[in-house]
Amino acid sequence: MELDQGSVQRSFRLSRVTSDLLDAAAALSPESRNALADRLLGEALRTDRHPRVRFRAGAAGRREPFLVGTRLAVRQVIATLADHGNDVGATAEYFAVGPDVVRAAVSFYADFADEVDADRRWAAQVEASERARWEREQAALA
Repeated sequence: MELDQGSVQRSFRLSRVTSDLLDAAAALSPESRNALADRLLGEALRTDRHPRVRFRAGAAGRREPFLVGTRLAVRQVIATLADHGNDVGATAEYFAVGPDVVRAAVSFYADFADEVDADRRWAAQVEASERARWEREQAALA
């Protein structure tokens, strides 16, 4: 959800409880109150449309869509699906999940391909960087 497509000014009235919760969360977050509200609202709207998807921070701290009841990021399922010739059954078997889990990832991808593709590019960069670091460590030990 880091694709910058500009912003639009809106005015909302929030309940006191929601406003207090937002203030408390913003106080603990490195994000501004507005950025936090935008992220949370964006994630909530996506998960409302795709109930098998939830956002959480991955190992590197970056928030990504994951499939409920699994440890699978949507980007992982989509990449593996492509590696398996878009065969939902083979991908489900590879991850030892039901085909419905793979289809949930495909459904999310159909609506938010640009975001998932950005997640895939980011993960590839992290992987390349970590591999290069590991190779330097191995060379230092040789």
